[in-house]
Amino acid sequence: MSELDGSSILLTGGTGSFGKAFIAHALAELNPSRLVVLSRDELKQYETRQLFGDDPRLRWFIGDIRDRRRLERAMHGVDYVVHAAALKQVDTGEYNPFEFVQTNVMGSQNVIEAAIDTGVKKVVALSTDKASSPINLYGATKLCADRMFISGNHYAAAHVTRFSVVRYGNVMGSRGSVIPFFRKLAEKGESLPITHKEMTRFWITLPQAVRFVVDSFDQMHGGELYVPRIPSMRLVDLAQAIAPGSEMHEVGIRPGEKLHEEMIAPDDARRTVKLEDRYVVQPHLAGWGYQEPDGGTPMPEGFAYRSDTNDLWLNPEELRELVEQHG
Repeated sequence: MSELDGSSILLTGGTGSFGKAFIAHALAELNPSRLVVLSRDELKQYETRQLFGDDPRLRWFIGDIRDRRRLERAMHGVDYVVHAAALKQVDTGEYNPFEFVQTNVMGSQNVIEAAIDTGVKKVVALSTDKASSPINLYGATKLCADRMFISGNHYAAAHVTRFSVVRYGNVMGSRGSVIPFFRKLAEKGESLPITHKEMTRFWITLPQAVRFVVDSFDQMHGGELYVPRIPSMRLVDLAQAIAPGSEMHEVGIRPGEKLHEEMIAPDDARRTVKLEDRYVVQPHLAGWGYQEPDGGTPMPEGFAYRSDTNDLWLNPEELRELVEQHG
């Protein structure tokens, strides 16, 4: 049984791919007394409501995490918060940096302060691989947000609220996935554009991401950054899994994009321990009530968790099966 069972939960950014998957899981498995969905787009919220038939356990809040007072109203009586709201498009962030800072950084501060002031028990914030050694504005704002949530445990001090972060890479079946794009090109008989034939990525399914977040609530004491131990895949293998036999051509790495993903940087290795299903990056400064993970294996100096040096890999056959199930 999860700690979230029967509780009151708030989900920010609840109309995105993760949000809809989390709602479905929560209603089916966690039986929340109340699940508050906060998002700023009324059309997406209306469309999401239709998916769940106006389930009486759901509460729908139009609002923006930039608005602290709205967050405080939404968090009234809430036990747990899943913070998924963010601006995420890399190229959009380079052209609109002020907007990304307002949402990803200042919005995160609002979530932290509102959670403390309303007596929320635990908050798990969603991060991204791009926050590790960031090379673009989006990644930089998410790294800043990660550090703010970890430090939020000091800010909460003797208050009940505790904060942790979950970081993972590409999500199969999420909005913006390359899978439907490749399928459309393959149906037309066109060549598939490959950024770089040596490119690798981490890969996780939406159900796996949701379960990992739920499990993190059960394990956290506050201050942990959790990274799932997930497999890597080669981009060319993914293309062949989606459209076997299709031609491919390289188009070059886009600005702000890495050849290989990284979720734990070498400088964080000294604070990282490995558990069976995850890595735990421990805080620079232990906060109130922080406890080290039981039975974790400390990682060696210079360790980095990268998609090209990962010890878990998906072969083309496994990718093809996953694409059929979750793509």
